[in-house]
Amino acid sequence: MAQSIAVVEGYRESEQSWYELLIDLKQRGLTIAPKLATADGALGFWAALRKVFPETREQRCWVHKTWNVLNYMPKSVQPRAKSDLHEIWMAETRQDANRAFDTFLEKYQAKYDAACRCLKKDRDVLLSFYDFPAEHWKHLRTTNPIESTFATIRLRHRKTKGSGSRRTCLAMMFKLAQSAERRWRRLNSHEQIIPLLEGKQFVDGIIQDAA
Repeated sequence: MAQSIAVVEGYRESEQSWYELLIDLKQRGLTIAPKLATADGALGFWAALRKVFPETREQRCWVHKTWNVLNYMPKSVQPRAKSDLHEIWMAETRQDANRAFDTFLEKYQAKYDAACRCLKKDRDVLLSFYDFPAEHWKHLRTTNPIESTFATIRLRHRKTKGSGSRRTCLAMMFKLAQSAERRWRRLNSHEQIIPLLEGKQFVDGIIQDAA
């Protein structure tokens, strides 16, 4: 079963707040740097991660990126554009994904330059998952599982019209996260983590034999 490993109070997802959380993880025994971190475009998290675990690869959340790109487009175009974005992150290989990426830019660049700039500025870190086991891709491409837990916490906070002191609020969040853990499940093909930690290379989700 998956578990949450840290809950701390912070200020508006600032770099300092994330830095303190990551340092706390390191001090509590996370001596091996994570192979990959998935998050939205929050600059505070990425800045802190690069300081504490500079070797960790970055993967932008495709759900957040899709929302951000579509926000620059009229509603009449959004369904078609969403389908085209889907063709990128569901591609079987990085080459196919890059081809779909270029197709999207070619189709929409002239009329929706802001949307295309939003997409292409994170091109490399949107496709990092191709260097990891294919069985893990569904877990790596989005932060949705975490977002669902946060949604439960936000709902409880609104229903109770606040949660008292900061200490009480933190305790409530911790207990709600503990409750959510019971519905989490193990990573698909979790045994693939071992070759990853051993430094084995994956290309388009497939482990490569040593030369």
